[in-house]
Amino acid sequence: MTTPAEREIHIERVFDAPRDRVFAVYTDPQLIPEWWGPRSMTTRVDRMDVRPGGSWRFVAIGCDGAETAFRGTYREVTPPERIVQTFEWEGMPGHVSVETATFEDLGDRTRVTTVSVFHTVQERDGMLGSGMASGVDETYQRLDEVLARQAAGRAAAAGQLA
Repeated sequence: MTTPAEREIHIERVFDAPRDRVFAVYTDPQLIPEWWGPRSMTTRVDRMDVRPGGSWRFVAIGCDGAETAFRGTYREVTPPERIVQTFEWEGMPGHVSVETATFEDLGDRTRVTTVSVFHTVQERDGMLGSGMASGVDETYQRLDEVLARQAAGRAAAAGQLA
């Protein structure tokens, strides 16, 4: 995670799966609860309409039952290459960032680069101060695990067919 410009946060991660699979997991509302957010919370997908003009809303639920929600609108969806969407925590309405996720094909691996642009430096710094780094790291670890489970399932299915 870096901050190369005043109002931006860049996050880059390489996943051990082909681009089509990473994009599919990223955009499947059935799989979002398996990887989105920290392990200490569960995630419910209230809405996820992955198309330009479509919207999303995820609710993170803590072990005490407390809920906090996040939402946004998809501005661009170019499978399996790119998603541009807004991101807003409902606890601070009106502080909306724009996130661009780029999925780079590396053969059997995929580099996902996310650039978040905030309205102000204070909004960006507030996000950084919220514990975002550890949350993103844990989220991407969980995404790795989903991709590994899928690969193991595919390998087992292929073995049964052989």
